Amino acid sequence: MKPRQRQSRILDVVAREGEATVDALADEFEVSAETIRRDLAQLAMSGALQKVHGGARRLRLHAEGSFAERMGEDAAAKQVIAQKLATIVEPGDTLFMDTGTTTLFCAEALAQVARLTVITNSVRVAQALSRGSGGARVFLLGGEYAADNAQTRGALALDQIDRFQADHAVLAVAALDPVAGVANTDIEETQVARRMMANATHVIVVAQAAKLGRKAAHRICRLDEVDMLVCDTVPGDAFRAALAAAQVQVR
Repeated sequence: MKPRQRQSRILDVVAREGEATVDALADEFEVSAETIRRDLAQLAMSGALQKVHGGARRLRLHAEGSFAERMGEDAAAKQVIAQKLATIVEPGDTLFMDTGTTTLFCAEALAQVARLTVITNSVRVAQALSRGSGGARVFLLGGEYAADNAQTRGALALDQIDRFQADHAVLAVAALDPVAGVANTDIEETQVARRMMANATHVIVVAQAAKLGRKAAHRICRLDEVDMLVCDTVPGDAFRAALAAAQVQVR
């Protein structure tokens, strides 16, 4: 049996049973445990399943904690992303920025870039940009207010997005998967991101490496609808190949 055929059947087993051990899979397919471990590593890298100690389990959709909890997660990685983005965005650019802990880190770095115009639904992003030396002009979208993320959302926010055009839509996301694409855990945040994309020339996703290979409930777009991924580290070979096939620039 060829590796690709075996891996497809491994996915069938994991989907049916929920999880499977290396030893059980090795017995079923009459190959070594090391061969199964390589298969599971490749499948996990592609986002098809979750590799765990001694085996694998069906991939579960990612769920997020509160904004305060997420601010403490991967802070160093988010800082790296923010500094990279500050070298990409040029003085005088117009940006959409949505709500997220990563976009908040980015806003603090972009606050030093001169003459930006930023349209955002995040109160925290608006405040961070307004405190900087760059003199950013900030437009805060109206709409229903959600206190935890300090964001506006809903029909009014979506309608106001349509009144702007931007050079870049800078989006924080919950998950990136080669097949499922770019996704969030909240439907209303997803709607905001989609509308920002529709009114921007370029789409920039800011996401730490931990989000690569994850899946979430609400898809924002396909991978090939993203122009650039700004990440803290270089993605692994399999994910980098998927990004290249989708013509996504990685920084």
